[in-house]
Amino acid sequence: MSRVGKLPIPIKANVQVEIGSNNNVQVKGPKGTLSLQVDPDLSLAVEDGTIVVTRPTDQKRHRAMHGLYRSLLDNMVIGVADGYKKELEVIGVGFRAGVENGVLELALGFSHPIYFLPPDGISITVDAKRGKNTFITIEGIDKQLVGQVAAKIRSLRPPEPYKGKGVRYSDEYVRRKAGKTAAR
Repeated sequence: MSRVGKLPIPIKANVQVEIGSNNNVQVKGPKGTLSLQVDPDLSLAVEDGTIVVTRPTDQKRHRAMHGLYRSLLDNMVIGVADGYKKELEVIGVGFRAGVENGVLELALGFSHPIYFLPPDGISITVDAKRGKNTFITIEGIDKQLVGQVAAKIRSLRPPEPYKGKGVRYSDEYVRRKAGKTAAR
């Protein structure tokens, strides 16, 4: 039995879950609404304030789908109730970020600024903490979309190992390398 799949998903007090025809699940909460088409082989039930996902057999495909859809549903319930957040840090001399009219503007050492338009459902804020470093906060209800947007922004200028310049996650550790030594 799947260790993840057999766990019931607790439904928070301010969240409504509707299981429609053909396993179409819609989750509504204070932050928004998410929907997911669950594999028709799995069966879903709402019991005592929890969602229970069960599989018909122990086939490899059913075992894989069991844990996957349980995790996706859990992420949806948490997302519409609390939301998800990722923080990025811009490090480097002259590197900066700003938001104007919902568009993220980045100066990352290129000859031109980079403009990033976030997808629907994602909000981006920028604030300077500790004087010199700039922090970008990405928030939304869809965990996958928040992570994808954060990874896309990071990929514009990933941190380099010599000076540590670039865009990194706030909790990311960048292993530093020693530079060249001068020959005399």
